[in-house]
Amino acid sequence: MDPRFAHIDDWIFDLDNTLYPASTRLFDLIDHRMGAYVGRLLDCDPVEARRVQKTYFRDHGTTLAGLMKNHDVEPRHFLDDVHAIALDRIAPDERLARGLAALPGRRFIFTNGDADYAGRVLTAIGIGDQFHGLVDIHACDYLPKPEAHGYRLLVDRFGIDPKRAVLVEDMAKNLKPAKALGMTTIWVDNGSDHGDHAADFSAIDHVISDVGEWLEQITEGRQ
Repeated sequence: MDPRFAHIDDWIFDLDNTLYPASTRLFDLIDHRMGAYVGRLLDCDPVEARRVQKTYFRDHGTTLAGLMKNHDVEPRHFLDDVHAIALDRIAPDERLARGLAALPGRRFIFTNGDADYAGRVLTAIGIGDQFHGLVDIHACDYLPKPEAHGYRLLVDRFGIDPKRAVLVEDMAKNLKPAKALGMTTIWVDNGSDHGDHAADFSAIDHVISDVGEWLEQITEGRQ
């Protein structure tokens, strides 16, 4: 095990564009459905819908958070709608599965999406049985990363010692609250839309481009 991570007991992973490459453009399908949802809700054209969607994403952490605050959108209705996508753009990732299995300690998912969608994605990648727990947007009372509430909930619910935990995330701004708690932070710089938006590089310990490759490197000899 890489000595830089020998003290880690708990490994926390974001889902979208982290456990699969951003280059699959899977999230584009969700993004398109979000735009369509906004267009129907506000009765506006696609250009205006996308402007509103992306403004809410940047200003509130998720499009949903902005819609809830400004338009009283019911979150489950929105999430069920935008996550109704095919998953044929992703496939089982044997290297990622081996790397996760080789990690000492526990593994968790921490996502601004919801558990049902996360379960479908994890199964499609072939790692559905690799995790010890999950915290989704419902559990976080619809306060998305980087709101501090979800990070504290995650730590408290699973008895995580932040100083012995890692957060792996493609959105750089979402690492800052983890670093403030004392976690080791890993930024997956792989081309995610706005992945470097509001980045605080003092809150980033390591930068990688591929989670499977990184796990293979740090667990060498354990697989």
